Amino acid sequence: MTQDIVLIGVGEIGGILAKGFLRAGYTVHPVTRDTDMQQLAGQLPAPRLVVVSVGEKDLPGILGKIPDNWRTRLCLLQNELLPEDWNGIPDPTVISIWFEKKPGTDAKVIMPSPAFGAGAGLLKDALEGIGIPVNELHDEAELLFQLVVKNLYILTTNIAGLRTGGTVGELWSDHRDFAQRVADEVIALQQVLTGTNFDTKGLIKTLEQAFAGDPEHRCMGRSAPARLQRALEHAQRLGLDLPTLRDIAESSGAV
Repeated sequence: MTQDIVLIGVGEIGGILAKGFLRAGYTVHPVTRDTDMQQLAGQLPAPRLVVVSVGEKDLPGILGKIPDNWRTRLCLLQNELLPEDWNGIPDPTVISIWFEKKPGTDAKVIMPSPAFGAGAGLLKDALEGIGIPVNELHDEAELLFQLVVKNLYILTTNIAGLRTGGTVGELWSDHRDFAQRVADEVIALQQVLTGTNFDTKGLIKTLEQAFAGDPEHRCMGRSAPARLQRALEHAQRLGLDLPTLRDIAESSGAV
């Protein structure tokens, strides 16, 4: 079996993945903005895995350019990822990244990163070889739950942080009622987006585990206003009223 890994996007997370794959004995072929993917796909017709490690805003454009012979070998890892985002891609491997990597620092693990699909075992071996734990999931229902947990974490902390600032630990300890209202509306949105009713207590429990994994993590990143705007656009399209999120947008001037 081929030992070739194609890595589309070599940012901070992509660099960590490359390190894991290389240490596990794979050959990594990076794809940058200047790479001709069709030409590379002719040279590598059947790589072991094609990891799409670009930001969520760039994902639709990249998926539209994936060579046909790579489409059954994709691995996705973006934030705010849901099954509708890979519509038309047959059975991708998906990993929900729960480690952080900033320039000049080592990877910081918040909690094990869940993975599902044909390449999940490969990801587990590669990442655990460099000290990053991976939890291999059993079915698509588990994957959907874990994707929603990650969305809940990102959207709750980013959107609530537009008002509170501070860390996730402070958000949950000092602004619990407010954070819970934001989380409830994020869960409502995720349920409508996926057409699935989730175990709300289970989602909140896993959210608390993520907070405990890195309580000093800052709530509000640069993408917070854009995440709030996307959430409200989804809600408007779906006819869902999210009064807390709308109030945050109006008071913060984020939208």
